[in-house]
Amino acid sequence: MPTPLDSAFVKAAAHEAGFHEVGIARAEPLDPGPLDRVLAAGAEADMAWLGAQRDQRLDPGKVLAGARSVVAVALSHAVPEGEGPAPGFGEVARYARGRDYHTVVKRRLAAVVARLLERDPAARALPSCDVAPVMEKAWAQRAGLGWVGKNGCLITPRHGSWVVLGTILLDRELEPDAPFAERCGACSLCLPACPTGAIPTPGLVDARRCISFWTIERRGEIPPEPAGRLGRWVFGCDDCQTVCPWNRPPAGTADLELVPRPGLRALELAGLLRLTEEEYRRRFYGTALARARHDGLVRNACLLAGGSEDPAHRPLLSALRDSPLPAVSAAARWALGRLPP
Repeated sequence: MPTPLDSAFVKAAAHEAGFHEVGIARAEPLDPGPLDRVLAAGAEADMAWLGAQRDQRLDPGKVLAGARSVVAVALSHAVPEGEGPAPGFGEVARYARGRDYHTVVKRRLAAVVARLLERDPAARALPSCDVAPVMEKAWAQRAGLGWVGKNGCLITPRHGSWVVLGTILLDRELEPDAPFAERCGACSLCLPACPTGAIPTPGLVDARRCISFWTIERRGEIPPEPAGRLGRWVFGCDDCQTVCPWNRPPAGTADLELVPRPGLRALELAGLLRLTEEEYRRRFYGTALARARHDGLVRNACLLAGGSEDPAHRPLLSALRDSPLPAVSAAARWALGRLPP
């Protein structure tokens, strides 16, 4: 007869798989308030799936029938940070500088599930990392890993917000951990630190103003207003995290697979402006940077080149003005209009 699963066994399996943090919550419906506030404000921007999958996101039982527990895990990518990017380079968000965390987390979740099924072959489990309609930050807080800060990031006491998350929905009753209490207190440094004002009130991140949305999730052209406010960011943005006291100084606890690869902390704009589809696949497949796709990275580089007001970029931008990629062509034309002759 199989041995029933218990919380201690599940946590041991997660730590053996390499996760830094693990906690357990009862698979009960979540408070709809935070998600509904985003949807009511239209702050999801083009990410229509947030509303389309609202009911599933709020109730794990609608994602895995019979779900009784949610196992939440976190993996750190925290490393000490050096100086900012040199002129002519665009900065990359910290989580995207190593191996694609989706690949790393999914493989380790699969190892955890395999270990659980060895003990209880009849158990049903659904692992997820940014795929299933599961609100990972909310479950991480409910499972005691940390709290959702005023910048919308999950903050852990040990690793700050330099973590990536995953979950396992399980149809087994496990002893839950206590939810983590919010520890931001009176601090609100992250709100004014956002260069585009994308955090109008604590806990509400408006994707329509967020640099991470525009440089990663946005497909096609970027309108002039956000195009001119990307600053130094060619992929993502960490400004609301770098000012957080829980992230200063960040502990050097990064998983080896998430340690930054050479040349991925910042990308040379001239190199991106010359980037071919083939080179894009060679350089960026296997990293989170692939999420922006070839045309997205070149588009972003065009916008940063225009924002730099450095006329040295003019020849490469002129070559892209008639690109067959509409987003690239539009960005190049916008950038050329910003550069001095």
